[in-house]
Amino acid sequence: MAKPTRSQDQVKVRGIRRRWLLNSVAIVLLILTLAVGAFAAMLWSYYYSGTEDDLVRKATSSANGFRMYTRSDYRAAAQQTVSSYEDKGRLELQFLDTSGAVLYSGNDLTAGSTPSTPDIQQALESRNPKSWRGRDPDTGERILAASSPVIYQGEVVGVIRYVTSLTRIDRQFTFSMTVIAAIALGIFAMVYFSNLYFVRSIVEPLAKITDIAQVIADGSYGVQIEKKYDDEIGELTDAINDMSRKIGQAEKTKSEFISSVSHELRTPLTAITGWAETIQSGKLSSAADIRKGMAIIVSEAKRLSNMVEELLEFSRMEDGRFTLSVEPLDLKEELEDAVYTYTEFFRKEGIVLEYTDGPEETIPISGDPERLRQVFCNLLDNAAKHGGSGKHILVSIYQEGSEAAIQIRDYGPGAPEEELPFLKNKFYKGSSKARGSGIGLAVCEEIVTRHEGTLQVSNAEGGGFQVTIRLPVENQDRVW
Repeated sequence: MAKPTRSQDQVKVRGIRRRWLLNSVAIVLLILTLAVGAFAAMLWSYYYSGTEDDLVRKATSSANGFRMYTRSDYRAAAQQTVSSYEDKGRLELQFLDTSGAVLYSGNDLTAGSTPSTPDIQQALESRNPKSWRGRDPDTGERILAASSPVIYQGEVVGVIRYVTSLTRIDRQFTFSMTVIAAIALGIFAMVYFSNLYFVRSIVEPLAKITDIAQVIADGSYGVQIEKKYDDEIGELTDAINDMSRKIGQAEKTKSEFISSVSHELRTPLTAITGWAETIQSGKLSSAADIRKGMAIIVSEAKRLSNMVEELLEFSRMEDGRFTLSVEPLDLKEELEDAVYTYTEFFRKEGIVLEYTDGPEETIPISGDPERLRQVFCNLLDNAAKHGGSGKHILVSIYQEGSEAAIQIRDYGPGAPEEELPFLKNKFYKGSSKARGSGIGLAVCEEIVTRHEGTLQVSNAEGGGFQVTIRLPVENQDRVW
């Protein structure tokens, strides 16, 4: 599968930014639009509907005051009312006859005219107050008019009409809507730019993380990302840095392992080849020298076989083919057999092998005797290799409640404290110069773990290195 290019990563990042902004900004824009619409409706009701209702009430009240007048009295009272009317600058007061003609008006220019707005005819026909808002056909000015019929003893004798200009109200409404729109625009801009800043604070670190992840994917292990935020992005940065460090460490360990194994395999092969060629050439005249050479060949071949078997065990462990053949056994007896096997070898090497056990005659467990023997032999071999000049190995076994504890300790220099957490890792060899593949402890721990036990490594008090194994006792009903 082709790896994503930098341009593809940029498209993805831009896509995140675009989706985030579209989603958040669209919601804010919708809310602001609804809010502005609601404010517009309220302002419209306040300025226009409110003024219209006031004008209708005023016209109705004035018409009710003229109900006592006959047609002739209506004209006289209308003339007198217009002459004393004081609110001419704000409202125009008109008195009309039943034909819709203006008899008297606070504005002398409209006296005698016949307004063509529909509110007059509607009031005459329905005998109820009517209003009209729009552009005056005669003057072209936007006006609001309210007409109410004057009724005397069931007969319409005229119409009282109030007219006001909407210019001032339109101006106030427009100004209010402009202020509201400006506030909404300011809120939108604030939300947009704050979201843009917030998205950038996420997307830009993600872009850098993507770049570093691609660098790691290309094989540059150990590269670190600069941590700028102490949040989820920071946690992701820490995780990738930790991953990069561990991959780099694993690759380094793997390379060291391959180099070490190559060296370990080459050493016995060199010895075998050298002695075989020497014997084949006939240069060895004595039978003792030939036997010595053959013994070295056999010894190195066995060591080579053991190393190959260890590698095969590791391979089986890695791909899941690592199995156990479980049966009831005496753990104490199995350990004693392993100790006995190494006693003579250690004696020849000048190593004192000390064995102590608890008061229990037997320690019954369910396990694989071959695998457990493999663990014991591996740990004893490690103790001999790493014991240095200590030349003393202590093996002990005892039972603590439902667990059996086995300790194998040497009296060498021990391991550096900083290396202890890594000694059981696959391929890890640490600073030790002793020969080996670096997977022995990993295989041992896997075997012990499959037996539902634990394997712990530590530096012993008074010096030396110690391995402690704990296994469950008398648990023969487990499913393996």
